Amino acid sequence: MPRMKAAIFVEPGRIVLDEKPIPDVGPRDALMRITTTTICGTDIHILKGEYPVAKGLTIGHEPVGVIEKLGSAVEGYTEGQRVIAGAITPSGHSYACLCGCGSQDGPGTKHGFKATGGWKFGNSIDGCQAEYVLVPDAAANLSPVAEGLSDEEILMCPDIMSTGFAGAESGGVKIGDTVVVFALGPIGLCAVAGAKLMGATTIIGVDTVPARLEVAKKLGADIVVDFKKGDPVEQIMKLTDGRGVDVAIEALGTQGTFESALRVLRPGGTLSSLGVYSKDLTIPLSAFSSGLGDNKIITSLCPGGKERMRRLMNVVASGRVDLKSLVTHRFKLDDIEAAYDLFGHQRDGVLKVAITP
Repeated sequence: MPRMKAAIFVEPGRIVLDEKPIPDVGPRDALMRITTTTICGTDIHILKGEYPVAKGLTIGHEPVGVIEKLGSAVEGYTEGQRVIAGAITPSGHSYACLCGCGSQDGPGTKHGFKATGGWKFGNSIDGCQAEYVLVPDAAANLSPVAEGLSDEEILMCPDIMSTGFAGAESGGVKIGDTVVVFALGPIGLCAVAGAKLMGATTIIGVDTVPARLEVAKKLGADIVVDFKKGDPVEQIMKLTDGRGVDVAIEALGTQGTFESALRVLRPGGTLSSLGVYSKDLTIPLSAFSSGLGDNKIITSLCPGGKERMRRLMNVVASGRVDLKSLVTHRFKLDDIEAAYDLFGHQRDGVLKVAITP
């Protein structure tokens, strides 16, 4: 049986490069040959054991590639065609999908609904940090790449761009809004770009890494706040003349950033949470206005499916957003363990790494 190289979760603290069989293709599937992929912050949560996955699973959920083989029931595509698939691969026919929430695709259980079912790559099925990946429900998830777009230009579309933009979309950002984004990692930076596209006219970015603050300015932040130079809540309330912000986007997943995002909201404002939390959250009574502040707290798992990918690639092709600068390092798949070490320890100013088999 033909084999391929893949980054495999062995146990908490160990993701290693090894070999696995190339997947068989079912009628509704497609086999994608990966040309570029990347490492996500969620993969680091998996590596640390903070998000549980099965031992032996191939990790990764951000694929750019070429159709190697199509299932017999998949129409409208050709082998050899350049495509991407979202990190979220909805089936298109589950209850969640038909309710308009494909990211939560998946069956319910007798104990209730299991969240994050639409996230399959590197979660419930083998993922993309490999030479090949099997794309389920290919007709719902493969999105053709237009000529002239490079792999690195669209590498953020499957997850980071979709997630960051979802933070602004779910938060209901409107023309003229004041928006703050807590934590300017790749998702937070995309949230800045998304808020600008949605019409926010004052965007505040919060971080402490100078390079990230500078990238945030290029992507649309009007003001940047260094949280090491003073309480960010106090700084933001001063910047807004005590009014607070219309939307606060939390893009890290810690108690501190969540609480700060809640404390800077205007009455009736929205906290849009994108972070992956590894511990229980506590909502302070004062920040929550005893439950009477007319505030909203909303969470988002990045939207997927071919239509979402088409729209995001259109944004890139239009020139309205350029995210190539987020790719700061490049590795071959053979060196993915070194890439994990660099990315996991956030050395050398890394934002995103491009992995090429």
